Amino acid sequence: MAGALEGLRILVPETRELDLFVGMLEKEGAVALRCPLVRILDLTDTAEAETWIARLIAGEFKDVIWLTGEGLRRLLPIAERTGRRSAFVDALGKVRSIARGPKPVRALRELGLVPGLQAAVPTSQGVIDALADEDISKRAIGVQLYPGDGGKFLLDSLANRGAIVFPVTPYRYASAADATQVADAIRALTGGKIDMIAFTSSPQVERLFEVAGETGLEQALHEAFARVRVAAIGPVVEDTLQRYGAVTVLRPESAFHLKPFVRAIAADWQAR
Repeated sequence: MAGALEGLRILVPETRELDLFVGMLEKEGAVALRCPLVRILDLTDTAEAETWIARLIAGEFKDVIWLTGEGLRRLLPIAERTGRRSAFVDALGKVRSIARGPKPVRALRELGLVPGLQAAVPTSQGVIDALADEDISKRAIGVQLYPGDGGKFLLDSLANRGAIVFPVTPYRYASAADATQVADAIRALTGGKIDMIAFTSSPQVERLFEVAGETGLEQALHEAFARVRVAAIGPVVEDTLQRYGAVTVLRPESAFHLKPFVRAIAADWQAR
Protein backbone atom coordinates (compact mmCIF):
# COMPACT_ATOMS: atom_id res chain seq x y z
CA MET A 1 0.00 0.00 0.00
CA ALA A 2 1.30 3.43 -0.94
CA GLY A 3 2.27 5.69 1.94
CA ALA A 4 0.72 9.08 2.62
CA LEU A 5 3.82 10.80 1.19
CA GLU A 6 4.25 8.66 -1.92
CA GLY A 7 5.89 10.71 -4.67
CA LEU A 8 6.86 13.65 -2.45
CA ARG A 9 10.39 14.94 -3.04
CA ILE A 10 11.34 16.79 0.14
CA LEU A 11 14.50 18.65 1.13
CA VAL A 12 15.36 18.05 4.78
CA PRO A 13 17.80 20.55 6.30
CA GLU A 14 18.15 18.86 9.69
CA THR A 15 21.18 17.84 11.71
CA ARG A 16 20.62 16.52 15.22
CA GLU A 17 17.58 14.36 14.36
CA LEU A 18 18.28 13.95 10.65
CA ASP A 19 18.09 10.14 10.53
CA LEU A 20 14.95 10.01 12.64
CA PHE A 21 13.14 12.67 10.61
CA VAL A 22 14.17 11.21 7.25
CA GLY A 23 13.16 7.72 8.40
CA MET A 24 9.69 8.93 9.35
CA LEU A 25 9.25 10.62 5.97
CA GLU A 26 10.58 7.71 3.94
CA LYS A 27 8.37 5.25 5.81
CA GLU A 28 5.41 7.14 4.32
CA GLY A 29 6.89 6.97 0.81
CA ALA A 30 8.68 10.33 0.52
CA VAL A 31 11.99 10.74 -1.28
CA ALA A 32 14.14 12.79 1.10
CA LEU A 33 17.13 14.85 0.00
CA ARG A 34 19.39 15.44 2.99
CA CYS A 35 21.12 18.75 3.50
CA PRO A 36 22.48 19.19 7.05
CA LEU A 37 22.90 22.91 7.58
CA VAL A 38 23.90 23.47 11.20
CA ARG A 39 25.06 21.43 14.14
CA ILE A 40 25.18 22.16 17.84
CA LEU A 41 28.55 22.26 19.60
CA ASP A 42 29.71 22.73 23.18
CA LEU A 43 31.13 26.09 24.17
CA THR A 44 34.88 26.56 23.83
CA ASP A 45 34.81 29.00 26.75
CA THR A 46 32.38 28.14 29.55
CA ALA A 47 33.27 31.00 31.93
CA GLU A 48 30.03 32.93 31.31
CA ALA A 49 27.92 29.78 31.73
CA GLU A 50 29.77 28.87 34.93
CA THR A 51 29.09 32.33 36.36
CA TRP A 52 25.41 32.03 35.43
CA ILE A 53 25.19 28.61 37.12
CA ALA A 54 26.84 30.04 40.25
CA ARG A 55 24.28 32.87 40.36
CA LEU A 56 21.43 30.37 40.07
CA ILE A 57 22.85 28.21 42.87
CA ALA A 58 23.33 31.31 45.03
CA GLY A 59 19.60 32.01 44.73
CA GLU A 60 19.95 35.24 42.75
CA PHE A 61 17.17 34.45 40.26
CA LYS A 62 13.42 34.47 40.92
CA ASP A 63 12.61 32.92 37.55
CA VAL A 64 14.48 31.17 34.76
CA ILE A 65 13.19 31.32 31.19
CA TRP A 66 14.12 28.32 29.02
CA LEU A 67 13.96 28.89 25.29
CA THR A 68 15.27 25.45 24.30
CA GLY A 69 15.61 22.03 25.85
CA GLU A 70 19.11 21.81 24.42
CA GLY A 71 20.16 24.78 26.54
CA LEU A 72 19.33 23.03 29.81
CA ARG A 73 20.99 19.81 28.66
CA ARG A 74 24.18 21.68 27.73
CA LEU A 75 24.35 23.45 31.10
CA LEU A 76 24.24 20.17 33.04
CA PRO A 77 27.70 18.89 32.00
CA ILE A 78 29.18 22.33 32.62
CA ALA A 79 27.80 22.21 36.16
CA GLU A 80 29.05 18.63 36.54
CA ARG A 81 32.60 19.48 35.45
CA THR A 82 32.76 22.05 38.24
CA GLY A 83 31.29 19.65 40.80
CA ARG A 84 27.97 21.48 41.04
CA ARG A 85 25.48 19.33 39.16
CA SER A 86 23.46 18.38 42.24
CA ALA A 87 23.46 21.96 43.51
CA PHE A 88 22.40 23.13 40.05
CA VAL A 89 19.43 20.74 39.88
CA ASP A 90 18.45 21.56 43.48
CA ALA A 91 18.51 25.27 42.66
CA LEU A 92 16.30 24.69 39.63
CA GLY A 93 13.73 23.11 41.92
CA LYS A 94 13.60 26.31 43.99
CA VAL A 95 13.02 28.83 41.20
CA ARG A 96 10.12 29.12 38.80
CA SER A 97 11.04 27.72 35.42
CA ILE A 98 9.23 29.34 32.50
CA ALA A 99 9.23 27.20 29.35
CA ARG A 100 8.82 28.69 25.91
CA GLY A 101 7.69 25.39 24.40
CA PRO A 102 7.52 21.60 24.79
CA LYS A 103 11.25 20.90 24.37
CA PRO A 104 12.37 22.67 27.56
CA VAL A 105 9.40 21.04 29.33
CA ARG A 106 10.77 17.61 28.34
CA ALA A 107 14.29 18.58 29.45
CA LEU A 108 12.97 19.67 32.86
CA ARG A 109 10.99 16.45 33.25
CA GLU A 110 14.17 14.45 32.63
CA LEU A 111 15.38 16.00 35.90
CA GLY A 112 12.11 15.33 37.71
CA LEU A 113 11.05 18.97 37.43
CA VAL A 114 8.06 20.70 35.90
CA PRO A 115 7.77 24.30 34.67
CA GLY A 116 5.94 26.77 36.83
CA LEU A 117 4.71 28.51 33.70
CA GLN A 118 4.56 27.59 30.02
CA ALA A 119 3.87 29.93 27.13
CA ALA A 120 0.58 29.22 25.38
CA VAL A 121 2.33 29.92 22.07
CA PRO A 122 5.97 28.70 21.91
CA THR A 123 7.56 32.00 20.90
CA SER A 124 9.30 34.87 22.66
CA GLN A 125 6.09 36.84 22.35
CA GLY A 126 4.30 33.89 23.95
CA VAL A 127 6.63 34.15 26.96
CA ILE A 128 6.02 37.89 27.20
CA ASP A 129 2.26 37.33 27.00
CA ALA A 130 2.45 34.69 29.76
CA LEU A 131 4.03 37.32 32.04
CA ALA A 132 1.73 40.15 30.95
CA ASP A 133 -0.28 40.27 34.18
CA GLU A 134 2.74 40.13 36.49
CA ASP A 135 4.79 42.98 37.89
CA ILE A 136 8.33 41.99 36.94
CA SER A 137 9.93 45.32 37.83
CA LYS A 138 13.26 44.69 39.60
CA ARG A 139 12.72 40.94 39.36
CA ALA A 140 15.93 38.99 38.63
CA ILE A 141 15.30 36.62 35.73
CA GLY A 142 17.76 34.17 34.23
CA VAL A 143 17.22 33.72 30.50
CA GLN A 144 18.65 30.80 28.54
CA LEU A 145 19.26 31.89 24.96
CA TYR A 146 20.34 30.17 21.77
CA PRO A 147 23.13 31.44 19.49
CA GLY A 148 22.43 34.47 17.32
CA ASP A 149 20.18 37.46 17.83
CA GLY A 150 16.88 35.59 18.16
CA GLY A 151 16.57 36.33 21.88
CA LYS A 152 17.12 40.09 21.65
CA PHE A 153 13.41 40.88 21.42
CA LEU A 154 12.69 38.94 24.60
CA LEU A 155 15.59 40.48 26.53
CA ASP A 156 14.63 44.01 25.45
CA SER A 157 10.96 43.43 26.34
CA LEU A 158 11.81 42.17 29.82
CA ALA A 159 14.28 45.01 30.45
CA ASN A 160 11.75 47.59 29.26
CA ARG A 161 9.36 46.32 31.95
CA GLY A 162 12.04 46.80 34.59
CA ALA A 163 13.26 43.22 34.98
CA ILE A 164 16.92 42.55 35.75
CA VAL A 165 17.95 40.03 33.13
CA PHE A 166 20.80 37.53 33.30
CA PRO A 167 21.22 35.85 29.91
CA VAL A 168 23.28 32.75 29.13
CA THR A 169 23.96 31.03 25.81
CA PRO A 170 25.17 27.52 26.67
CA TYR A 171 26.04 26.19 23.20
CA ARG A 172 27.14 27.35 19.77
CA TYR A 173 26.30 26.54 16.18
CA ALA A 174 28.67 25.35 13.49
CA SER A 175 27.95 24.89 9.82
CA ALA A 176 27.58 21.19 9.08
CA ALA A 177 27.55 21.41 5.31
CA ASP A 178 29.94 23.33 3.10
CA ALA A 179 28.66 26.04 0.81
CA THR A 180 28.91 23.79 -2.26
CA GLN A 181 26.52 21.21 -0.82
CA VAL A 182 24.08 23.89 0.30
CA ALA A 183 24.27 25.63 -3.09
CA ASP A 184 23.50 22.31 -4.80
CA ALA A 185 20.41 21.97 -2.60
CA ILE A 186 19.30 25.50 -3.55
CA ARG A 187 19.75 24.65 -7.24
CA ALA A 188 17.62 21.53 -6.76
CA LEU A 189 14.91 23.78 -5.31
CA THR A 190 15.16 26.31 -8.11
CA GLY A 191 15.35 23.59 -10.77
CA GLY A 192 12.00 22.05 -9.90
CA LYS A 193 13.51 18.86 -8.46
CA ILE A 194 11.99 19.41 -5.01
CA ASP A 195 8.31 19.61 -4.01
CA MET A 196 8.77 20.74 -0.42
CA ILE A 197 11.39 21.90 2.06
CA ALA A 198 10.90 21.25 5.79
CA PHE A 199 12.67 23.33 8.45
CA THR A 200 13.01 22.32 12.09
CA SER A 201 15.00 25.32 13.38
CA SER A 202 15.52 28.99 12.56
CA PRO A 203 19.32 28.68 12.10
CA GLN A 204 18.66 26.33 9.16
CA VAL A 205 16.71 29.10 7.42
CA GLU A 206 19.41 31.66 8.20
CA ARG A 207 22.21 29.41 6.95
CA LEU A 208 20.36 28.61 3.73
CA PHE A 209 19.93 32.29 2.89
CA GLU A 210 23.49 33.07 3.99
CA VAL A 211 24.87 30.60 1.45
CA ALA A 212 22.40 31.79 -1.17
CA GLY A 213 23.77 35.31 -0.74
CA GLU A 214 27.38 34.11 -0.90
CA THR A 215 26.79 32.14 -4.11
CA GLY A 216 24.59 34.61 -5.98
CA LEU A 217 21.49 32.45 -5.57
CA GLU A 218 19.43 34.58 -3.18
CA GLN A 219 16.97 35.84 -5.81
CA ALA A 220 16.58 32.32 -7.18
CA LEU A 221 15.92 31.01 -3.68
CA HIS A 222 13.21 33.62 -3.10
CA GLU A 223 11.61 32.61 -6.40
CA ALA A 224 11.81 28.92 -5.44
CA PHE A 225 10.07 29.66 -2.13
CA ALA A 226 7.17 31.05 -4.15
CA ARG A 227 6.84 27.74 -6.03
CA VAL A 228 7.65 24.92 -3.60
CA ARG A 229 5.80 24.18 -0.38
CA VAL A 230 7.66 25.50 2.68
CA ALA A 231 7.06 23.72 6.01
CA ALA A 232 8.04 24.79 9.54
CA ILE A 233 7.93 22.65 12.67
CA GLY A 234 6.48 25.51 14.74
CA PRO A 235 5.71 29.23 14.97
CA VAL A 236 9.28 30.33 15.80
CA VAL A 237 10.58 28.85 12.54
CA GLU A 238 7.52 30.16 10.72
CA ASP A 239 8.29 33.70 11.93
CA THR A 240 11.87 33.38 10.68
CA LEU A 241 10.70 32.14 7.28
CA GLN A 242 8.30 35.04 6.97
CA ARG A 243 11.12 37.48 7.74
CA TYR A 244 12.92 35.99 4.75
CA GLY A 245 9.89 36.47 2.51
CA ALA A 246 8.05 33.14 2.69
CA VAL A 247 4.38 34.02 2.24
CA THR A 248 2.67 30.67 2.89
CA VAL A 249 4.17 28.34 5.49
CA LEU A 250 2.79 24.93 6.42
CA ARG A 251 3.10 23.96 10.10
CA PRO A 252 1.29 21.84 12.71
CA GLU A 253 -1.54 23.54 14.55
CA SER A 254 -0.11 22.43 17.90
CA ALA A 255 2.42 19.98 19.44
CA PHE A 256 5.47 21.26 17.61
CA HIS A 257 7.68 18.20 17.28
CA LEU A 258 8.47 15.61 14.60
CA LYS A 259 5.42 13.31 14.68
CA PRO A 260 2.83 16.10 14.35
CA PHE A 261 5.10 17.75 11.78
CA VAL A 262 5.13 14.64 9.61
CA ARG A 263 1.35 14.31 9.99
CA ALA A 264 0.88 17.93 8.87
CA ILE A 265 3.17 17.37 5.88
CA ALA A 266 1.24 14.22 4.94
CA ALA A 267 -2.14 15.94 5.23
CA ASP A 268 -0.94 18.78 3.04
CA TRP A 269 0.52 16.41 0.44
CA GLN A 270 -2.66 14.33 0.35
CA ALA A 271 -4.77 17.46 -0.10
CA ARG A 272 -2.66 18.50 -3.06
